[in-house]
Amino acid sequence: MRISVCVGSSCHLKGSYDVIEGFKKLIEEYGVGNDVSLEASFCLGHCAEGVTIKLDEEIVTGLKGDNVRKVFEERVLPEVRK
Repeated sequence: MRISVCVGSSCHLKGSYDVIEGFKKLIEEYGVGNDVSLEASFCLGHCAEGVTIKLDEEIVTGLKGDNVRKVFEERVLPEVRK
């Protein structure tokens, strides 16, 4: 699975760095580095909705440092462990 985190100016100001760091830690914690790639992306077009990520082709909005684990465990891990 590919996780793209928007680092455009709006998402950057809303905490995209914390989101990226959170995903890095979770990828390492769960040992899924061979199955999950993490990358930065410029504007994903949802600037008013908080930090935006793309999980493969699915857009997810409203991420913050404190809800990254929930998104990872509910949306990324199930796909990786299929």
